[in-house]
Amino acid sequence: MTEFIPANARFVDLPSPFPMKRGGALHGARMAYDTWGTLNAARDNAVLVLTGLSPDAHAAANEANPEPGWWEAMVGPGKPIDSERWFVVCVNALGSCKGSTGPASIDPATGRPYRLDFPELSIEDGADAAAVVVRALGIERLACVIGNSMGGMAALALLQRHPGIARSLVDISGAARALPFSIAIRSLQREAIRLDPKWNGGDYDDDAYPESGMRMARKLGVITYRSALEWDGRFGRVRLEDEREDDDPFGFEFQVESYLEGHARRFVRRFDPNSYLYLSRSMDWFDLGEGHDGDVHAGLAAIRVERALAIGVQTDILFPLQQQEEIAEGLRAGGANAAFLPLPSPQGHDAFLVDIERFGPAVSGFLNAMRAPGR
Repeated sequence: MTEFIPANARFVDLPSPFPMKRGGALHGARMAYDTWGTLNAARDNAVLVLTGLSPDAHAAANEANPEPGWWEAMVGPGKPIDSERWFVVCVNALGSCKGSTGPASIDPATGRPYRLDFPELSIEDGADAAAVVVRALGIERLACVIGNSMGGMAALALLQRHPGIARSLVDISGAARALPFSIAIRSLQREAIRLDPKWNGGDYDDDAYPESGMRMARKLGVITYRSALEWDGRFGRVRLEDEREDDDPFGFEFQVESYLEGHARRFVRRFDPNSYLYLSRSMDWFDLGEGHDGDVHAGLAAIRVERALAIGVQTDILFPLQQQEEIAEGLRAGGANAAFLPLPSPQGHDAFLVDIERFGPAVSGFLNAMRAPGR
């Protein structure tokens, strides 16, 4: 299986060996990143963006790569994360197939893809790898770390494991630990992939790719990324016109089915199934209460950060509002000026990608309230 690396991606080499939290180490590993804006002389205007499971490091267009990015409306000159003021860095998650080392990468010990020989991956490993990128860019302390979804988990792990690395935090639809519902959904996604005969114990290639399993996994994910309110508003019970084949009596009949199928087919050949498995499981394992007798509140209170904003969406069923409220309360107990902002977006967990009218002002307002960076 090939990797999917954005044009003109840049890389930082990880220390070799790079130890992993749950055992094992990586050798010759790297992290992919992209940047916008300029790091000032005081090196105090850097903002780090940590992503969800599937995005690459190319959050928005820039001089090196003019193609629109996955957060195009949020990052850039004059946008909510304003690259005229901030030096914005986005990293591709460790374990991904989009530039950073993951199961689809070549294992230097064998000359073949790691596949399931890749060490067990944790959110904390991704946080440690992101810290290496920050230091390699000459940044001692970030002005802010912004994490979305899985990236919200990674942002908390970064602050916990690297005290003082950031002055502030914006945690968007993130969590301090995985909840049973989210674990159950991700477990079903992984099962769909593993039950596809073409997965073949993780040993597949482009010619024998577990497409059916990945389609099912992606559909399950998309269903939970949006809300029932949005599904009803977008599709209702509208039926397709004459698309069901006579020899397939249980084929697609409703527009929502066709939408899910199209979305899944656009995704499956653009993401490595083993990377999906590893990243998905890393979220299930994440629990900031580890080392605090299972007390997540204590784990959050142990983090030292000046200011924080935890943003959630009322219709999010995957990372529900109580998880962002928990983050704000825990950080506040540790002395942070931490706020919780519930947004009434109808678009569920993925709202931060599409509901810029709500998320843009929330993020820009938080960043604009920070003291002016030096020159």
